[in-house]
Amino acid sequence: MKSAAVITLLVIVSGGFFAGPEASAEGLEALHVVDWHVHTAGLGYGGSGAFLNEEMRENFRFGFFLRWVGVTERELEVEGDQLVIRRLSENIARSRLVDQAVVLAMDGIVDRATGRLDEKRTQIYIPNDFVAREVAKYPNLLFGASINPNRPDAVARLEQAAAQGAVLVKWLPSIMEIDPADESFVPFYRKMAALGIPLLTHTGMEKSFAHARDELADPMKLLLPLEHGVTVIAAHMAATGRSEGQDNFERLLSILPAYPNFYADISSLTQINRLGYLVRALNIPWTIDHMIYGTDWPLQHFPVVSPWYHVRHIGLVNAWRISGIRNVWDRDVALKRALGVPDEVFTRTVGILVNRVPKTPN
Repeated sequence: MKSAAVITLLVIVSGGFFAGPEASAEGLEALHVVDWHVHTAGLGYGGSGAFLNEEMRENFRFGFFLRWVGVTERELEVEGDQLVIRRLSENIARSRLVDQAVVLAMDGIVDRATGRLDEKRTQIYIPNDFVAREVAKYPNLLFGASINPNRPDAVARLEQAAAQGAVLVKWLPSIMEIDPADESFVPFYRKMAALGIPLLTHTGMEKSFAHARDELADPMKLLLPLEHGVTVIAAHMAATGRSEGQDNFERLLSILPAYPNFYADISSLTQINRLGYLVRALNIPWTIDHMIYGTDWPLQHFPVVSPWYHVRHIGLVNAWRISGIRNVWDRDVALKRALGVPDEVFTRTVGILVNRVPKTPN
């Protein structure tokens, strides 16, 4: 009680000195905001075809993930994996600020010799058909496909995903064992460019899984798809990790302005393991023109994220106010706004989504 009283007193007497930037959402409610980076989960219930391998099921993260997506395994047994997507839609519907979210499928590791999914080594698998079918039920959800280009029928799968309404293709190279610089993927990239489907791909270290090949998430590996006309979104702005002795974030910034079709999403940049990266990026004015909004849901819960981690930048008043926002999307927007993210980032669309969402007023 005493500590809470001291904090309250500090907030009251400090006034503007501790207030930080304004965290109000005034004006943003009238704009169309899309969360480009939302995950789902599945254990194979209800005929979803999704699975986690034994290594991930036994990992300590498993219980946290279930809790954060708001389900129990018993509920999934009874109602099917579809429950996760239904509750996701319901939670976004409660948001005052976020109108739609791109829900991401997740392909697995493909054995190049056989062209088959390696189920034993694949840590997580969420099929395109399952995600496409379920998100089609909800107007506030969009389909993000996932296709490992090591599949022999990768181009055909890409065309099928486009026909199902996919607005992007999602890769997690360090988990899917994809090298984006592999020249054999050029036909896949050319088809992506022709269809206008962006590539959202993880960059930087990966710590949400049991293990990862982080060398495959080097942002420099994205030069090949960029040069073949693919709109590329580097997830998490390559925050954390090093490649060839250089900070991944600096490697991304060294090539980001060279390509008009190159963007970086700001998902997860408020997480405790990525503190400071968003503020650093916002202090370089031209980076704002390349930013895309995303959350990395469900990784938006304490202790992974808290406004109190950012008091130095947003002030005590904003930290207090934002911590009281119940909806995780509204809280995420408020926190990023307080850190200085302008409205244009929240409303930016690229690829085929440009013509699929309402135009924002001037």
